[in-house]
Amino acid sequence: MPVRLFLFCLLLSAALPALAGGWRVVGDEQFAPYSFQYGEDPQPRGLDVEVVQAVLREAGIEYQLRLYPWARVKQMLALGDAEMAFQFAGTPERKAQYELVGPLRSGATVFMTTRKLPLADWRRLDDLRPYVVGQVSGYAYEAAFDSFELVRDSSAQNPRQLVAMLLAGRIDIIVGDRLQLMHFVREQRAEQQVRILPRPLVEMPRYVAFAKGDSARAQRFASALQRLQRAGKLDAIYRRWGL
Repeated sequence: MPVRLFLFCLLLSAALPALAGGWRVVGDEQFAPYSFQYGEDPQPRGLDVEVVQAVLREAGIEYQLRLYPWARVKQMLALGDAEMAFQFAGTPERKAQYELVGPLRSGATVFMTTRKLPLADWRRLDDLRPYVVGQVSGYAYEAAFDSFELVRDSSAQNPRQLVAMLLAGRIDIIVGDRLQLMHFVREQRAEQQVRILPRPLVEMPRYVAFAKGDSARAQRFASALQRLQRAGKLDAIYRRWGL
């Protein structure tokens, strides 16, 4: 066998194991009810997990889906250790960083506080200045809010911890997805202790992300997502999770 042909075959055989695994898809392990795991069970669960899996099946894509801490999810996508990640807020910052596809869904980003706080609602971000506003480290919420000068506590590593900090009185107000925050409040049986300010911060669409320039994979996923959305084949998933 000619040397060049031998080397080509050797390189091809070395690449096959990586190709055989399909797309490496990663999501946030602490974003219930959208993506989460139960205890030591590694099985990914949640609304967004089911939607992503349905789209990948529709597209005929082999994949491995795993959930990790959010900081690691972003790092894996940045380093090329994953082909696709979810779920990302549709902010200008995220659109500049990634190829965003979607939205998979939209969710209301709201402010939650305890019933002890006298603030009934907010009209301007200035109304929040007297309070400590808690948010999850590394999360993007809404462009104007993200850049506004407030007293912030970003020590929470996930939304469950953020809710726990609010209930413990360590912060005055927290910001996050309405459905998600209430999920963790119900875990603590603390519905009577909290309230959501009537005015939402934003109705935020959520996207999957690919590395900047990875337009081929992004378009393949987008086409399959559009087919399912037009046919109404994702509606049963949304209803089952209460969206």
